Order: sequence, then C-alpha cells, then structure tokens
Amino acid sequence: MHEVSLLLVDGHNLLFRACFGTPAEIFARDESHRDITTQFMFPALLRKGINDELRPWPEVLVVFDGEYGSDARKKADSDYKANRADPAQSEGPNPIAALPDVKATLDLFGIAWIEIEDAEADDVIATLVARNPHRNILIQSMDQDYFQLLRDPEPGRGFVHVMNTAMRPGSRFLRPAQVFERFGVTPAQFADFRALCGDTSDNIPGVKGVGVKTAAALLDCGLLLEGLKASGRLASRGAKGGAIIAAWPQVLTWRAMIRMRADVPLPIAPTGLATTPLPVPGQVIDKLGLWGTATAKTPQHIPEPKRPAPAPPRGGTE
Repeated sequence: MHEVSLLLVDGHNLLFRACFGTPAEIFARDESHRDITTQFMFPALLRKGINDELRPWPEVLVVFDGEYGSDARKKADSDYKANRADPAQSEGPNPIAALPDVKATLDLFGIAWIEIEDAEADDVIATLVARNPHRNILIQSMDQDYFQLLRDPEPGRGFVHVMNTAMRPGSRFLRPAQVFERFGVTPAQFADFRALCGDTSDNIPGVKGVGVKTAAALLDCGLLLEGLKASGRLASRGAKGGAIIAAWPQVLTWRAMIRMRADVPLPIAPTGLATTPLPVPGQVIDKLGLWGTATAKTPQHIPEPKRPAPAPPRGGTE
C-alpha cells in the first residue's frame, strides 16, 4: 500500500468554482485592469483545500475535460448537458479563457495534469481509480457522479472517497456510508438510481413521476436494473411502474451515459510521490507575471502549457 495518497482533482469543476464562487473580483495592477480572478482563485482553492484537510500534501493530479469529451454521450442523447450555458457566448466571466494560465501554473509548479481531447474528466478519473486499486484515492469535486466510484478500504485495496471543499469543515469527505444515508443506495447502484430519478446537472430527466424516494425503494437491498423487472416491484408501483416499463430502453441508455468508463488510454500515470506544496496565490500570480507592468521584474511571458502525448482514438461510452 502506498503511503502517499492520490488526490484526483476535477479540473473544470474547480475552474468554474474559482471563476463564479468568489465574492470579490481580482484584477491586474497595470492599466489593462485584466480580470485574473480565476487564475488567482484556482491555485488558492486547490492549496487551501489540501492544507485544510490533507496535510502532508498528497500526490496531486488535475484532470480536465477534453474539448470533445462529451460527444459520444451526446450522440446517445442529444439533450445530454444541453442545459449548460456556454460561457464564451455570455457577457459574464469566461473561466475557459483562463485555462491556458491555469495549465501554465500547474506546469510551473510541477503539478501533473491530464486533458484528453475526446474524454470527459470523470472517465479519466474512473480509469485512474481502476488502475491504482492499492492507492488511497481522494477525488476533489462537487459532482455527485463520482459517488459511483466510492469504496472503503479493505485488505489489498485502498479507499476511494470524494472531497468536496465547498462543504463546511467536518463534512467534506463523502464515503459509501454517506451516500447510502442520503440517497438509500450504494455506490454500485448510483448510476441505476440516477437513470430512474434523473440528474438535473447533466440534463438527464429520469422517468416522469419517479423521484429519489421511489427510485431508492425500487432498488432496495442492492437491486440493479437487470433484476428490477423480475422483482415484481414495478407492478406494485402502478402508474409509476408502468412509466418505467414504457421508458425502459431510454432508462438503460441513461444509465450507460451516467456510468463512467474505466478504460481510457492515459498519457501519464501517477508516480507515487507527494506533490510539492503551492506557495500563496499572490506569489503564484507574481511568478507568472500576471499582475502586469506593476511587477516589471517578473517575467511577462506565460509558458506554453505542456501538452500530454495524444491518446489513441476510442469508441463510445459503453
């Protein structure tokens, strides 16, 4: 068992939180008055979350969504994530515009990152979890989809827990027991559960009239969709059971979309070594020269982000 835990950071999740979850904006000090809120807050939130919860520092690996990562799921259902606004088309802040600076920060301070053009971050993270069964792994994200990866430690296998630093101290670590307590299902059932009751964050509607309590009751005692029809539980639910039967092919499609892949070809692998802690965010910005001409002694050129070697093309989500 590795002594150093592995922290897998959902990069876009943290990027959007850095952009929109900050009470005050941060600007460059020169005449450009450039908005650098996201560039400042991304390392700030990453550093604070680790310092508050995980000292000494773990091995950190940041995973970003690929530009075409959701295409395969959108082919299965064109409504997938259709409810998410494109920040580039709005008048407000655009976190994606800060991504080159964020990647440059990670490169400059030796923090590994992965971005695969045709893969979503959750599939890459699921693959990293599957390929490192002996590691203790924490997933930093607010996305509930990661609940399906959770497990407690057992002989020869490390734990997988979610760390949500947006929650109050003392309740930031989510384990299988917390998922069951909140939803009434296990991590192994989570994709089946969401296929029935829906997931608004990804624009998956679920079966009309089926809420979280009904979905959990139908899956009671660890049942999966494969056993639901033969269980007799749908017949006992009247119109709701009939609605599920009528929507059955779509329910299976939704589950396939929600389930994470664990077979993504990866350009890099974890090293097992702890990451060197980040300095305070002001020093990070100063090192990159993002304060502007007021910090003339610092380099104004931002290094080109190191691009991982391209992975071979892959198929759909299931």
